[in-house]
Amino acid sequence: MMFENKVVIVTGAGSGIGRASARLFAEAGARVVLCDISDAVHETAAAVGTQAVPLQMDAGEEADVARAVALACERFGGLDIFYANAGVSGDASGILEASAALWTEVLRVNLIGPALAIKHAAPRIAERGGGAILCTASVAGLRSGAGGAAYSASKAGVINLVQTAAQQLSTSQVRVNAICPGLIETGMTQRAFDHARDVGKEDKLGRLNPLRRAGAPEEVARVALFLASDAASYVNGQAWVVDGGLSSSHPVTRQEFGKPAF
Repeated sequence: MMFENKVVIVTGAGSGIGRASARLFAEAGARVVLCDISDAVHETAAAVGTQAVPLQMDAGEEADVARAVALACERFGGLDIFYANAGVSGDASGILEASAALWTEVLRVNLIGPALAIKHAAPRIAERGGGAILCTASVAGLRSGAGGAAYSASKAGVINLVQTAAQQLSTSQVRVNAICPGLIETGMTQRAFDHARDVGKEDKLGRLNPLRRAGAPEEVARVALFLASDAASYVNGQAWVVDGGLSSSHPVTRQEFGKPAF
């Protein structure tokens, strides 16, 4: 099995991409520490099976991140892979509307959270001879127009963070990469998907990308498993886009001064 005897931490495991990734890691033989701020993480653990340990925690709090790493090492003897997937969307406020409080919270979870994951996980992974750290970014970090101002900036920060970390962890054999999903049905986007279904417009979701559809969490999770595996042993400091081709073109909407972005 691809991840037999490997120890993996997944944050944001209560739903969406995190839950799908946790399931696939476990099916591939990994022992998994599942982390989420929601108690839904216990449901994920029950579904994954006996090789999973749930931990309700805040991915943007340093003490909680350190606790997750310590739990993995104490329960399973070490750490090989950390998938920093937890995130918040904030709201669609533009530059002129977003409050300092919104910026602070979004950056705390979306950018500081992955930075803390790297800080605490990398030394433990290096002790095992190397491994992988993954961080969920977004196409919103590559192009404007795919999220609110704070969200987009936080995800752009994640992309630079993995590049910086890859360089600073040189010789450790710890690879650091980002995944940039497009429109995926997750807990973060569930309201939009539910509304589209309610009004009979589900076929409109994802229509701007060449595949003309939204993505499923499993489609991102499969990329996460590849990047975490030895099959990606020469992939480091990169941002892998999983968006159906959305970011291959220029945006088709124009944002105007003084008007909401969405």
